[in-house]
Amino acid sequence: MALNVNISVNDAVPQDEMYEKYAVDRPGKITFIGHHLSTRNTMRCLIRNISLYGADIEVSPHLDLPTNFYLEVLGIRDEIGCTLIRREEEQATVAFNMLIDAEFLHHVRRLSFETAL
Repeated sequence: MALNVNISVNDAVPQDEMYEKYAVDRPGKITFIGHHLSTRNTMRCLIRNISLYGADIEVSPHLDLPTNFYLEVLGIRDEIGCTLIRREEEQATVAFNMLIDAEFLHHVRRLSFETAL
């Protein structure tokens, strides 16, 4: 007996909503990727939510955000390669180029909790 499952494009969950998001409200730094992968220009941001897949960040609405960049959570020295998914005014949703490690996500959440006390 065959099981027929029809999944339409309209029923599919967007990739950025598939993973649980955690509120962290941590300052971050965006590093632009320039010619030959140079990384000269940076801008500050606020990381509102983070998941294994990506993050919701706030940036100045007056500054252009590149399609690809590195995101650094201040207090953690690792940079995460990101791609811009959507932007509305100061709100931006980014996808990580690779899923981040669950242990790294736990570290970010713990750091956010420790600084909130």
